[in-house]
Amino acid sequence: MEFKDYYVLLGVDPGADEKTIKSAYRKLARKYHPDVSKEADAENKFKEVSEAYEVLRDPEKRAEYDQLRRYGRAGQSFEPPPGWDFNGSSQGAGGGHNGDFSEFFESIFGGRSGGWEWERSRGRRGQDVEMELPLFLEDTLSDEPRTVNYRVPAYSSDGRRQESLAKSLNVRIPAGVSDGERIRLKGKGAPGVNGGADGDLYLVIRLVPHPLFDVDGHDLLLTVPLAPWEAALGAKVTIPTLSGKLQLTVPANSQAGQRLRLKGKGLRTRKGGAGDLYAVIKIVMPKAHDEATRKLWEQLASKAAFNPRSEWRD
Repeated sequence: MEFKDYYVLLGVDPGADEKTIKSAYRKLARKYHPDVSKEADAENKFKEVSEAYEVLRDPEKRAEYDQLRRYGRAGQSFEPPPGWDFNGSSQGAGGGHNGDFSEFFESIFGGRSGGWEWERSRGRRGQDVEMELPLFLEDTLSDEPRTVNYRVPAYSSDGRRQESLAKSLNVRIPAGVSDGERIRLKGKGAPGVNGGADGDLYLVIRLVPHPLFDVDGHDLLLTVPLAPWEAALGAKVTIPTLSGKLQLTVPANSQAGQRLRLKGKGLRTRKGGAGDLYAVIKIVMPKAHDEATRKLWEQLASKAAFNPRSEWRD
């Protein structure tokens, strides 16, 4: 079954208002009307824009289509999202398939205008709900459930939209989740109508940026500032981790950008382990120094005989 992008067919943006949609439809309907149009395949194009307008002019149909549109692309074979309950086309009120609308349309709405009424009588599946769940990096280390508060659309027994319902749920986030991952909670979305199944809740994980750590898969990167003498002589530096502080041994003659690995101090993985923490060395010069310090630098420069650009060639 081919996915139909009704906004593309009418040439309007997904956020277009009713007036814009109506104007676009009138223009295209006039252009492709079979009685007057000389365009190639005008009859089929006229049916397509009529179908698009049938959906987008109706707020209820448009809301349902907008939910589904996230899972398809124009002209491509359509695969329904997990748990989606299609209405089917053969039982729609008004005699089922009448040839004016596509298989895609009837699979959702059940026919030209009677499908919605038929859907009410047989029970309508509740809408899926998607929401972002922000997680601090520290939260990913814990198996403790967290409370999620959200709202879901609600309908009366005759299919009329009512005030949304507030819901609360204790959710245990699985180990190894990554930024942007979608977690499906079956039956935790909007309630069904007339005995229809409840929709699903989809949580989209958003890892909150940390002031110190960067994320690379399940590994963490921590920039560790060092004074020049700490890098040259070596040092023991106390650094933060997600689970507390520890002491890092910096070897002598460490270089800027060098990475020191702390095994198992990163984010949790699916298999129960953890990624690593990499301490990335950054050499920081003092912002100011007195005359005595300056003389020491000059003495070091003269005795070290070191040229950091020796690999450059003329």
